[in-house]
Amino acid sequence: MPASPHALVSILLIEDDDIDARGVERALKKRQWTNPLLRARSATEALCLLRDGRVVSPFVVLLDLNLPGMSGIEFLKQLRHDPSLAQTIVFVLTTSRRDEDITAAYHQHVAGYIVKSCMDRDYNALLSMLESYCRVLAFPIRRSDGRPDH
Repeated sequence: MPASPHALVSILLIEDDDIDARGVERALKKRQWTNPLLRARSATEALCLLRDGRVVSPFVVLLDLNLPGMSGIEFLKQLRHDPSLAQTIVFVLTTSRRDEDITAAYHQHVAGYIVKSCMDRDYNALLSMLESYCRVLAFPIRRSDGRPDH
């Protein structure tokens, strides 16, 4: 049995800013969270990783909205229209406080919308929330072909 129930949940971090990505990575390491972590620097790269099955299931996505090329909102729309990825659990992690972004994200069924400036620079509140979330919830498992396992 794993050391903790959340040990098997992978994280896909979609973040183009190296400083923010390193902050999340350092916070995970500091909390001794050994979950698999994969980073995509763009929404297009993230979709490729997900569609190719390179993100170990079960997983949670941490999504920045302000990305080069395809925006985070467009990523969410594509994700929700892909039957093999539609049930993906996504938390938005962004600098945007715009009501339009918040509303658009929740219309795409995000699990939560987190504004970076509302957190400690060490991402402690985010990781505490993720630990609790992963500890108590059941996750859908995807088969190696990317489709949900029923």
